[in-house]
Amino acid sequence: MSGGGSANSADNPWPVRTVNTKIADWVHRLGQIWVEGQVTQISRRPGTRTSFLTLRDPAADISISVTCSPDLLARSEVRITDGAHVVMLGRPSYYTGRGSISLRVTDIRPIGVGQLLLGIERRRQLLAAEGLFDPRLKRALPFLPRTIGLISGRSSAAQRDVVSVASARWTAVRFDVRDAPVQGPTAVPRIIAHLRELDAHPEIDVIIIARGGGSVEDLLPFSDEALLRAVVTCTTPVISAIGHEPDTPLLDLVADVRAATPTDAAKRAVPDVESELAAIAVLRRRSARALRNWVHREDRVLAGLRNRPVLADPFSILDRHTERVERLRADARRDLIRHVDTEGRRTEHLAARLATLGPAQTLARGYAVVQRVDADPPYVLDSVDELPDASQLRIRVADGSIHAQVTATEPAHNQEEQ
Repeated sequence: MSGGGSANSADNPWPVRTVNTKIADWVHRLGQIWVEGQVTQISRRPGTRTSFLTLRDPAADISISVTCSPDLLARSEVRITDGAHVVMLGRPSYYTGRGSISLRVTDIRPIGVGQLLLGIERRRQLLAAEGLFDPRLKRALPFLPRTIGLISGRSSAAQRDVVSVASARWTAVRFDVRDAPVQGPTAVPRIIAHLRELDAHPEIDVIIIARGGGSVEDLLPFSDEALLRAVVTCTTPVISAIGHEPDTPLLDLVADVRAATPTDAAKRAVPDVESELAAIAVLRRRSARALRNWVHREDRVLAGLRNRPVLADPFSILDRHTERVERLRADARRDLIRHVDTEGRRTEHLAARLATLGPAQTLARGYAVVQRVDADPPYVLDSVDELPDASQLRIRVADGSIHAQVTATEPAHNQEEQ
């Protein structure tokens, strides 16, 4: 029975299908609507074309199922998470088969905190494009700062945590504490003024900006562009200790070091004296052990060298070389004597031959040497043609000389004829 145009009564009830169809008609007449609520129970279901969410009314225990494309969640300017306050544009749909209603959305926009996060995200992208988050701009913290500049709320828990933890770790640490509002319209100018004063102070080696967390609205000053640029221009290392994990303020990205909490900032700023003393003790033990091992090793090397024959009896090598030198000397002396004897005998033979061939032996056999002495210079005669009459002669014989004067000369052929 259709029941489409008949009156509804106890005698003429509508079937469930008719009721669901009529409800679907009324729901579909709403068309596209904007709905505000809080997102819960996000189910992205990778590999499918539909994501499922629940949108609840934060003022009442009422919710509606929502479906959308996974790309819509991925393209959202602010990450859609559980608890996000949003406005959705969608068309309600009533499923007659199971009698349920859902909202098929095509646009999601953040409101309230979501809008704040969207503004922070846009500012983050702008500053990242300028290179303000470049790790190469980060300055290293000093091992032991002379004085720590601390910017925090007056008598705040963050201020007490930083001072107490740092003093417990290193009792000689000094602080230059600057009180400043950490939320509201006056926070940024005061923080920037303190930051510049501490950066210009020659004794300040590190600056900590601390706050003990808070809501996104409370932490807006720590994402302010003027404060971020002031931190970038500092020459002193800056530690950000805002203590807000879910939504990181942009100060954490430009600071040289990001600390999860003010306590963590104090631990990063100064070393722990106990752990440092323990490390020194370990290093001393290791160095002493290494030195002893080196001494023992070198002692074994020296013992091995001393046990070598050349060092155990160093003169043995000299003795062996001495014997060799003595043999060489004896051989050299023997060769020299033999050479001298040989040359002596040769000299005697030559002397005998020379004596035999010399003028003295010739004179001893009855010959004479005739010199003309009145000539200049005197010379030995070898021809009678060189002697004019009255020439002065010196005649040398074996046992002396005779001086004579030429009275006549006689050629050799006359003598042969006689």
